[in-house]
Amino acid sequence: MKDFAYAAFTPEVIPVMKDALDAVVDSLPEPVSSTQVQFLGEAIMRAADRGEPNLIVLELLALLELQIRPR
Repeated sequence: MKDFAYAAFTPEVIPVMKDALDAVVDSLPEPVSSTQVQFLGEAIMRAADRGEPNLIVLELLALLELQIRPR
């Protein structure tokens, strides 16, 4: 994962990030590529690193970033 060498997450936010990633991956149509999963994970980590603790907001931000990313 790029740009996260100095990111630190509290023990409380880590399960929220995992749940957000699981939810967004499950919401996508099959097949979900490893590139998509990595992109979603990075989007969630980026938002959490900026202080976003809300599960639903993390999910929405990740899905929005996936939708607008260049292909």
